Amino acid sequence: MTVTTLQAAARPRSYVSVNGQDAASYLNRMVSNEVEELDIGASCEALLLTPKARIVAPLVVLRRAQDDFLLLTEPEAGERLARELLRARFAAKCAIEAEEHRSVVVLGAAEEDFVSSLNELALPNRDYGVPAVELLDADAPEEAEPIGEHELERLRIIARTPRLGRELDDRVMPAEAGLEERTISFTKGCYPGQELVERMDARGAAAPKQLRRVHSSGGELAADLPLVVDGAQVGVITSAAGPDGLAVVGRAVEPGSTAEAAGRAVSVTALR
Repeated sequence: MTVTTLQAAARPRSYVSVNGQDAASYLNRMVSNEVEELDIGASCEALLLTPKARIVAPLVVLRRAQDDFLLLTEPEAGERLARELLRARFAAKCAIEAEEHRSVVVLGAAEEDFVSSLNELALPNRDYGVPAVELLDADAPEEAEPIGEHELERLRIIARTPRLGRELDDRVMPAEAGLEERTISFTKGCYPGQELVERMDARGAAAPKQLRRVHSSGGELAADLPLVVDGAQVGVITSAAGPDGLAVVGRAVEPGSTAEAAGRAVSVTALR
C-alpha cells in the first residue's frame, strides 16, 4: 500500500507524563520495551502488561528530556495507564499525571521530511502500513488532504495493526496479537509479565489464539461475525472495512486456509 499525496487526520489519544529523577529507571521496570536507552527526542512502541502478560495498554514512549517522558496511548486507556503506574510507583521519585495534547497523523512522507520542513516534533507511526508521522501539538501541512475515518481504518486493517477494544484487551497476550517485534525487548530487565512473554518466546510455540488478516471476494465483512470451518466456529472477525478484516482464530487455522463468514468464503492470511 502506497500513498502518493500527503493525507492527514486527527489521531485521538490519551497522554500521561512520567518525570523526575527516577522516571527512566521506573518506566524501564514497567513497560515491555527498552526506554532507558532512548535518546532525547526519540520514541519507541511498548506495552504495559499485567503480571500474567495480558495487555493493559499499547504505548508510544517519547523521551522529551533526560528525566521526562510522555506516554501516548489510546483514549480509553489513559486513566487506567496512569492509575497502574501510580499504584506500582512505591519509592520511585517521579511524578505521573495526565496531560493535554493533540495528535495529527500525516501519511505519505518520511519522518525526516516533516522534521526538516515543519521544525515540529514528529514521531514515526507504523499503524497504517505507509510512511507516516504523528505530529504533536502541530497542524498538518496545508497541502495534506483530509483522510476519512473509514479509509484510515481500512489502512490499519490492511497493515494488520491491532486496536485496543477490538483485537487488544487485558485477556490478550502480545504473541496472540503479533506485537512482539514492535513492542518487546528480549534483552532488557524485568517488567510485569516478562516471565510469561520470555517463556512463550523460548518455546517457539504458537500462541493458542492468533490474529489473522481475512479477505472476502464476495462482499463486505463486518465486525463480530463468527468464522466457521467445517461447520465449527474457529474464531471471530474483530475489525472490518469493506472486504478486509482482522480476526482472532485458533492456532489450528493455518494461513492460506478458507473459512466461512455469514455464508461467504473468506480467505485467511498470516498477520505479517
